[in-house]
Amino acid sequence: MDVVKKIASSLAIAFAGAIVAIFLYSKIINHPGEASVLRTSPVQLTSYVAPASPQAQLPDLTQAAEKSVHAVVHITTKIKAQSYGGMDNPLYDFFFGPRGNSQQPRGNNQEPEYNMGAGSGVIINSEGYIVTNNHVIEDADNIEVILNDSRKFTAKIIGRDPNTDIALVKIEAKELPFLVWGNSDALKLGEWVLAVGNPFNLTSTVTAGIVSAKSRNIGIISGQMMPLESFIQTDAAVNPGNSGGALVNASGELVGINAAIASRTGSYSGYSFAVPSSIAHKVVDDLKQFGGVQRALLGVEMKPVDDDLAKEKNLGKIEGVYVVRITDEGAARQAGIKAGDVITAVNGNQVDAPQQLQEQIGKYRPGDKVAITVKRNGELKLFNVVLRNTKGDTSIVKESFSILGAEFAPITGKDKERLKIDQGIQVVNLSNGKLKEAGVKIGFIITDINKSSVSSVEEIKRVLSQSSNKKPILVEGVYPGGEWTYYVFKLEE
Repeated sequence: MDVVKKIASSLAIAFAGAIVAIFLYSKIINHPGEASVLRTSPVQLTSYVAPASPQAQLPDLTQAAEKSVHAVVHITTKIKAQSYGGMDNPLYDFFFGPRGNSQQPRGNNQEPEYNMGAGSGVIINSEGYIVTNNHVIEDADNIEVILNDSRKFTAKIIGRDPNTDIALVKIEAKELPFLVWGNSDALKLGEWVLAVGNPFNLTSTVTAGIVSAKSRNIGIISGQMMPLESFIQTDAAVNPGNSGGALVNASGELVGINAAIASRTGSYSGYSFAVPSSIAHKVVDDLKQFGGVQRALLGVEMKPVDDDLAKEKNLGKIEGVYVVRITDEGAARQAGIKAGDVITAVNGNQVDAPQQLQEQIGKYRPGDKVAITVKRNGELKLFNVVLRNTKGDTSIVKESFSILGAEFAPITGKDKERLKIDQGIQVVNLSNGKLKEAGVKIGFIITDINKSSVSSVEEIKRVLSQSSNKKPILVEGVYPGGEWTYYVFKLEE
């Protein structure tokens, strides 16, 4: 009987539990809102997608890196200490390149002291043309290029442009690996890029980052003309020695030339800046083809459109670049653009800052025609503008140096002491050209051109580039025997 009672008691408890469960179930069904806090979503394996691994989310940059390291070179320079002005020039403090390590071979023979510089460069064709920054090779008396395979070559300067901080040098070599130019205009914010160079005199080093901003103007280039700054800003790590190296996209195309860092310490601290390929490529082509940069000008004074200006001038939308003034006989005036207009695009490329407009115009040469979109009185108008050069016309400015028909060499310290001169460069060979026509003989030491002292080929180029082709050129100097004389000629008859 006891067993029967225990079984009955158990059944009763089970039955009561069932009744309670049914009661609660009915309550849940009738009041789903109250029961939702107790509910858990079932696992649906068919619809679950596992998150991608961090590796799968990143682009594969291995091929771009492999292409780049073989085409990026190490550049070292020797600069006479007395001609180096880096200590007083903030450009060199901001840019890369340790130029303060002075070697001192001075002894009884009074040999000059030298400063050693270092940077990077990018091979852009198989014949040995290398693009770098102007500040890397400026004032250099000797330029040595070290390839990634450790071969060394002496380089000669083809041309340089302080206004964009781009220079072109060449080594005598064949079948070199090189990078092809990419389109920096197509870069997007957040896009992955690689910075390749030789930081701290190390061999080719690759770092990765994203495009942080475009068309940055940071006010560090000081050229003879209006500097052209429209940097690509990235967070790829770069350091002293990277200057002149490559900024490449994920396809291994050259989209910029690394130029500067934003740093309180002189080393990488978050941001770096590169000259975009849209500017660098055009400058390099000009230096190869003409020996100098063909700078096209629109002929406007401008400022950005901000909220205050938009309200003051009743411009409506904040966009474009406001034309403050147009130059007399400039390209803009000739096309019909007026002060008070807002330029919004160049050949369909939107511009919202002065540096963006400069970058777009900087891609063209004098005589090129561009379509300028202007907002005037709330309406968009299209103007076809024929760009002009620095002298106010549409002609290509020829490289004056090549028509001199001469080869030059530095003068020795003994010649300086004997002739009591502080500067000069000697004519060591003559061919058909302006100097030979004027009567200059081999051995003549040129000390001044148009009353400006010269001691290097680059200084001759600088003086001639600032001279009018139609005005006489005055060349002064002395022969080794001590005979002082001068010659006068015109670059163009």
